[in-house]
Amino acid sequence: MAKESFVKNRIKGFMYAAKGAILLLSTESSIQLQFLLAVVVTIAGFYYEISTVEWMIQTLAIGLVMGVEGVNTAIEKLSDYVQPNHDPKIGFLKDISAGAVMMVAVAASVVGLIIYLPKIF
Repeated sequence: MAKESFVKNRIKGFMYAAKGAILLLSTESSIQLQFLLAVVVTIAGFYYEISTVEWMIQTLAIGLVMGVEGVNTAIEKLSDYVQPNHDPKIGFLKDISAGAVMMVAVAASVVGLIIYLPKIF
């Protein structure tokens, strides 16, 4: 069997990742809310004409929150698959994963406040 080319493998990998992003957005309410907030702050960015650096930081903040939320969701789903019954060790892992999302979300909120509060007031 011939080995697939590097380009074909990258395209395949991208397609799997896109499928995962669509599944995440279509099935998880927390990421749907985060996506809505991302759209709102993106619209705000155009309205307030934020700088290039502000766009870069805002984009990174959005990507971090949504990416960590995706990892959190994967950890939760895998944990539920491995141990469907209540288990304190699994609960510990889920709490840590959710805590990571919270930390990134708080940092992203601070970024948003730093960017937009001076423009609003």
